[in-house]
Amino acid sequence: MSEDPRRLLQRYGLRPKKGLGQNFMVDRSAIERVAAAADLSPADSVLEIGPGVGTLTGRLLELAGAVVAVELDPQMVRILGEQFAGQPRLRVLAGDILEIDPATLFEQPYKVVANVPYYITSAIMRHLLEACLRPTVLVLTLQKEVAQRIVARDRMSLLAVSVQFYGRPRIAGAIPAGAFYPPPKVDSAILRVDVYPEPAVAVADRDAFFRTVKAGFSAPRKQLRNALANGLRRPAEEMDAALRAAGIEASRRAETLALEEWGRLTDVFVSI
Repeated sequence: MSEDPRRLLQRYGLRPKKGLGQNFMVDRSAIERVAAAADLSPADSVLEIGPGVGTLTGRLLELAGAVVAVELDPQMVRILGEQFAGQPRLRVLAGDILEIDPATLFEQPYKVVANVPYYITSAIMRHLLEACLRPTVLVLTLQKEVAQRIVARDRMSLLAVSVQFYGRPRIAGAIPAGAFYPPPKVDSAILRVDVYPEPAVAVADRDAFFRTVKAGFSAPRKQLRNALANGLRRPAEEMDAALRAAGIEASRRAETLALEEWGRLTDVFVSI
């Protein structure tokens, strides 16, 4: 593993940038548990997002065959270049992961292992899961409450539906705030998502599926007929008919619907 991030930052005269959500993992056991959650082998290629000074990167290189590290902060890119100079199995790429197509980085299956900034967690997951070349596994550290919402099945959220459509999520461990520098205000969790070869629900129009789900959750406290009518800007009577055709009670709320029910509803909308 590489040097303690606090010493490295001090040596380079740098401080964590709050605007970039930089909370560096400094606890060695936490780093080990994140890496272990991905079940890496020398046959694996790994995408790391926001590697910072490379603390997790060093461990990934010990376990995987190749690592592509995408870093937005040019100062961190400089540190990574110096810390891992001459390491042929590491490619450091300066840029925004949200603007990079994973298919330009890999020609084969890959895994994602990352300590991502909390404020763009949802955007990163959507970007990767909707990519033409999706990872086989995602292991991310994120806010504990967000991880719990993603894995929930009895009370769904827009994020839970979006993730569970593409893969099976589970919480692989907890990480206290004190494991980071500077410590965030909340505890974190290690989330692992095993990505399906094909989405969990076969729908005729994937874009229509997410439009329908987004509309349903646009007013989560309202009955589904009203939320859909508002979100899709269509008459409530039309929503009643669509819900009946899909076998769903109009008085239910979005959080109670299973993936299969969203799929049936979407197919009804596509057919009318």
